[in-house]
Amino acid sequence: MKTIRLGASGPSVSQFGIGAMSFAGIYGNATPEDSHAVLHACRDAGVTHIDTSNVYGAGRSEEIIGSWFKDTPGARDDMVLATKAGITGQPERRFNNDPAYLTQCLDESLQRLGVDHVDLFYVHRLDTAHSPEDVAGTLKSLIDAGKTRAVGFSEIAPHTLRRAATECPIAAVQSEYSLSTRAPELGLIQTCAEMDVTLVAFSPVGRAFLTDAPFSYAHGQSMAFTKDNPRFVEPNYSANIAATDRFRTLAAEMGAPAAAVAIAWLVSRGDHVLPIPGTKNTAHLAELLQGMEMTLSADDLARIDAVLPVGWAAGDRYTSTQWQGPERYC
Repeated sequence: MKTIRLGASGPSVSQFGIGAMSFAGIYGNATPEDSHAVLHACRDAGVTHIDTSNVYGAGRSEEIIGSWFKDTPGARDDMVLATKAGITGQPERRFNNDPAYLTQCLDESLQRLGVDHVDLFYVHRLDTAHSPEDVAGTLKSLIDAGKTRAVGFSEIAPHTLRRAATECPIAAVQSEYSLSTRAPELGLIQTCAEMDVTLVAFSPVGRAFLTDAPFSYAHGQSMAFTKDNPRFVEPNYSANIAATDRFRTLAAEMGAPAAAVAIAWLVSRGDHVLPIPGTKNTAHLAELLQGMEMTLSADDLARIDAVLPVGWAAGDRYTSTQWQGPERYC
């Protein structure tokens, strides 16, 4: 497993992480046993990064990871552990970056995880009451208190990253990035490279569109996130299946699962790009991990661009409600 450095001076980490939102049942039921099996398989494969959040299942994801650490001697020492806070779940104030709130959330996360510190703590969403500089100052205080080794932000614009970095070194920025969501190429991936910040790419297989087994329309309609998401409603859903059918055919011609090709494509974007796919299935994890063993040629990349050119996806990646919080910058 290829390793990179997390940010300019952070720990060495595998250039592939496991996104633990799936452990909380966001995309269907997941048992602790299923999640533990995925974590064991990750460890066996040399995956050293786990990414979670306090809002994934209202702490359930963190509790499952904490129980795995408890049941698996030495696992915590092997892992670079990240969590996030800043989304409240309250309609009157959806995002909160108050110093006391972020500190409380991190303390509660540490308790659920059963650890005395995390390796990376993100602000999940910026609020409008605090400047990026002020929030970065809060994050620095959490480093100074020994509660986290490094800090980052999720879904922020390049100019916000620059402002935050004046107050505290930023190790990572998390953003949706894949063959179906390429907005980070319009400034974020470049800024991260310039500033030696790791770009952590969530939903790297396009919420299953870029796999050999995408969600059925009926299954998408059964889940809260995808039920109204523009890419999963008709006629967009059928258009996106038709487009990614071409990608699945190409992957088969290349002798690899579609998910593996999608991961290999992301890794080809730069040594500072770290995909964090989520799964509760070890067979799917094995497909994803194949992408880390692939090296795409210039011809491969050209063929991928031909079947999935920039802008191919039908529908926005978020609803108007889902867009509340993430920063648009282009």
